[in-house]
Amino acid sequence: MLTEYLDAAMRAARYEIMEDGRFFGEISKCRGTLGEGDTLEKCRQDLRGSLEGWVIGGFRSGHRLPVIEGIDMNPPRSRRKAPELAHA
Repeated sequence: MLTEYLDAAMRAARYEIMEDGRFFGEISKCRGTLGEGDTLEKCRQDLRGSLEGWVIGGFRSGHRLPVIEGIDMNPPRSRRKAPELAHA
């Protein structure tokens, strides 16, 4: 389920080419996940690493993760109450 969540979040990524020719990527639903690289593939890899750290940090901090493509990685609300990371 975690892999499916990460894959869904990556499908929501947006990329652009910066003035210096490098690629920049971000996932708006997962605020703070950023990546860059000399090629689009390197940018995607950097962004995926950022996303993985963001998800792990969210789990450790007890934050609610946004539901992406219907995939909800959060425990039932009755067991834990914390603000969603996307709205932090």
